[in-house]
Amino acid sequence: MGQQMKLVPKMIQSMEILQLPLLALQERIDQELESNVALEQVEPGMDVATEKPRDEQHPEERRDKADTESAETFERLRQLERSYGDFFDNDTGRPSSRLAGERDKKMDAMANAPDRGASLVDQLRQQWSFAEPPAENFEAGNRLIEYINDDGILGADVDTILDQSKNLPGVPWSKELLEDTLSLLQQSLEPRGLAARNVRECLLLQLEDLIEAEPDPDKAEAWDDARRLIADHFDDLVQNRLPKIAEKSDLAIDRIQRAKALLRKLTLAPGRDLVPPDVRPIIPDVIVEYDPEKDEYTARLPGHVLPDLRVSPEYAKMARDKAVDLKTREFVSRNVRSASWLIDAIHQRKQTLLRVVNVVLARQREFFDYGPQFLKPLPMVEVAEQLGIHVGTVSRAVAGKWLQTPRGFAELRKFFSGGLETASGEDRSWEAVKAILKEIVDAEDKRTPMSDQTIATKLKERGVDIARRTVVKYREQLGIPPARQRKQH
Repeated sequence: MGQQMKLVPKMIQSMEILQLPLLALQERIDQELESNVALEQVEPGMDVATEKPRDEQHPEERRDKADTESAETFERLRQLERSYGDFFDNDTGRPSSRLAGERDKKMDAMANAPDRGASLVDQLRQQWSFAEPPAENFEAGNRLIEYINDDGILGADVDTILDQSKNLPGVPWSKELLEDTLSLLQQSLEPRGLAARNVRECLLLQLEDLIEAEPDPDKAEAWDDARRLIADHFDDLVQNRLPKIAEKSDLAIDRIQRAKALLRKLTLAPGRDLVPPDVRPIIPDVIVEYDPEKDEYTARLPGHVLPDLRVSPEYAKMARDKAVDLKTREFVSRNVRSASWLIDAIHQRKQTLLRVVNVVLARQREFFDYGPQFLKPLPMVEVAEQLGIHVGTVSRAVAGKWLQTPRGFAELRKFFSGGLETASGEDRSWEAVKAILKEIVDAEDKRTPMSDQTIATKLKERGVDIARRTVVKYREQLGIPPARQRKQH
């Protein structure tokens, strides 16, 4: 004998639905509407038809009505088998890949949607074919293009590419061939900077074109200064050691500053110009509003985002009709059960999400009033105990969810973190500490930026006592460079 705990399909589906962000949930519902014949989207006017209650009907009237419904049911089944006999998998009840017939409106909309466009490799190979290089260079160029990453930079050195390509037939592979082909690629591909070995070479390729195309001698001189900075003083430039560059190059600080400003017009990732990143829109899962009369923040779900769903009454009746053959009734029952589970899971998701957000609103009131510097520690375990649910349920409820608040969009997970107690006895979350750190750095004199130790001292003056290495970690997480690179000469 032994004890086992298994998750029933309904519970698994409920956890999956709870974890999905709103955009992913919309896609999941669309898939279910396509695949589940018993799931319907409630449209205006669908429930207008009414009938006399069953207990008020005469026995003969009920019998005649039952005969009529039975005939209609069998007729629907015959139409279902003729139309969808090869569509459904008999084991799972889900659509097979053998669907043949007219496309519905949703499929037409998907077909008419713009595609994602050609990949970077495909676009570069097309450009390379238009360049019409010699046959040997053409094949070698196609091989080099395979190593270009999404930024447009060559992802491996020539020796590595040669070692991984020398056994491929049709080309007399050599380092000289690859070097010559790489140079042809850099001159042929657009935008300039593609196929560079590194960021430095990428910038130099762009500067060559700009210097040649600049008709103004004064601006051409500034572009040439920028080229000198990249070619001869790249490391010092990255570290913002402008006085050292001035000492080595005999250029005045103002000329270096002018050239440095021009470099901001260049791109470090020319490949992104051809294939921009796929940025998905943010759809808030919960909307937080301020009620001035009650002086409180309230949460509500966005309306008209998710469709209203119901189990088809016809298929629900068919699943209970003993006159329907067993095979069809089992198929319909599976779909009715799956549709009911999905509707319940979506309802439970809404309720759980609102309960969690209401706890956040009560605990993080100061954040909504004054800003991120006043975020308090809020462990998920504490929320789970308060709501009487498992901590894993809280984790799934906040995963990937966004709030629309009077302070803009905020990721729900950012409200859940540990923290510390300040010198005044107040609780501050780690996100609040980061916000205070950023505020201190933004207010510093950029001519004499503060060191990490100075920032730690400033934080201590505001009641936040953390070590210098913690300041370094948070500064890097916020994308703030060290003091040397923040300095304005």
